[in-house]
Amino acid sequence: MIVLVMGVSGSGKTTIGEALARELGWKYLDADDYHPRENVAKMAAGVPLEDSDRWPWLDKINEELLKIQKRGESAVVGCSALKQAYRERLARGLRDFEIVYLRGDFPLIQSRIAARKHRFMPATLLQSQFDTLEPPKDAIVIDVAEPMEKSVAAIRERLGLPRAVRGDRDHRRRT
Repeated sequence: MIVLVMGVSGSGKTTIGEALARELGWKYLDADDYHPRENVAKMAAGVPLEDSDRWPWLDKINEELLKIQKRGESAVVGCSALKQAYRERLARGLRDFEIVYLRGDFPLIQSRIAARKHRFMPATLLQSQFDTLEPPKDAIVIDVAEPMEKSVAAIRERLGLPRAVRGDRDHRRRT
């Protein structure tokens, strides 16, 4: 299974995605790690990405997810995936793809972004992310105002997945 944890910048994709992956004993992938230098430079300069910037990036992530699936493993990927077309691009060729949408209102997310420093995503781009956002229709929706532990437990429950047993290295292959 591949679980996409998506939402605007500051919604908690990395925090919740890493915690979920840890609890399940799965690999975690941060989509930001797959951006080409040109995309990073644009965002760092406060310039929103265009679809033409995103397609190669999303294809690269999809290739990695297909490799994970081919090995019979599961993973959690944190990615903004704000549009339906982006989510479809990420899911292309994957048999078991679930979406978790981290939903939060602008003031809450804005306060979170103000309290942190992202490596290349300036707070000035937050409004453009909300403007671009196409909330998914078939997703597990998590209110990001809830505590992280409660959110992770709710995701696991909705996916019907137990916590990984410590030292259970074969858990990835069974799911």
